Formats: sequence, C-alpha cells, structure tokens
Amino acid sequence: MSPERPQALDPYASLPQVPAFELRSDTFTDGARVPDETTNTPLGTNLSPHLAWSGFPEETRSFAVTCFDLEGPSGWWHWTLLDVPATITELAAGAGALGSDLLPSTVVTLRGDDGIAGYVGAAPTPSDQVHRYVYAVHALDLPEMGLEPDTMPGAANSALVPHTIARALLVGTYQR
Repeated sequence: MSPERPQALDPYASLPQVPAFELRSDTFTDGARVPDETTNTPLGTNLSPHLAWSGFPEETRSFAVTCFDLEGPSGWWHWTLLDVPATITELAAGAGALGSDLLPSTVVTLRGDDGIAGYVGAAPTPSDQVHRYVYAVHALDLPEMGLEPDTMPGAANSALVPHTIARALLVGTYQR
C-alpha cells in the first residue's frame, strides 16, 4: 500500500450480508493477476474479461456487473452494467467494449470514473503498488434499475443495495 494514498474501503464489506453465488472467469482466477490485454496500459487493449456465474437465487429478475479498483484514487469504478437480463449468466471476453454487440440492447452501460461508457481496464502507474480489482455480479429483485446512462457509478452501486438478493465476487490484481 502506498503511504501517500490511503486505500479505499471495500465497497462490499460494510453492506448488508446477502447470500453468495459462484463467479468465475476463463480469463483469470480469483486472486490472480489479470492478463495484460485486459488493461488500459501500453500492453493492453481494454478487453473486458470473460465472466460466468451460477448458483444465484431463483427469484433473480436481473443482474448488475461491476468492477471496482480498491487501490485507485479514493477507489475507482472501472465498469458498471445494469439491467442484465436474468437469462444471461455469462459475458464473453470483450463484451464490455463501447458499442459491443455482445450485450443485449437493454443493458445499460454507465460511464466509469474516467468518464468512458464501457470497460476500462487496470491502469495503475508504473511505480504504484499492486491494485485489486473486485468484479461483482449482483443478483437483483427487479428486472430494471430504471437509472439513466449518465448516472454516476457510485450512485448506481448505492442504488443496487436494497435490490441485491445475492452477490458474487471475483478479485483480480495488477501491477506494472
């Protein structure tokens, strides 16, 4: 951890407890380094990772998918998808690209903290410590959040709390 910048609080640690379900990726394993191609560095192409989930409650009506950097400045939202239909349980690598046809048109992609609507990968400075990227899939009790595409990701994630009936987490790391 960098002494100049305090670590962001884990956005899920203080939330009400909900059941967990399985989240996995063919791109990286939990706790492992994410591949360079998923990053926003000279070695990367901002390729969103493959994600697949199972074991969520039957009453799930939709999903939200997020990526949060615990070591980013005050924490950093890299990706927020809302209104993912309950019939979708897997995202192909690259589904988070701006204008991707790998997502249904009903999915709302919010701008990340960098202002880009789409997946933006890991980009710690070369001298920075290891960053942890928390990928989360939230099983929700409603089919649509009803939020606009210009909703800030932090506000959207706060709005998810009362509608989350289960959550799956997967952590990737990256350091240049």
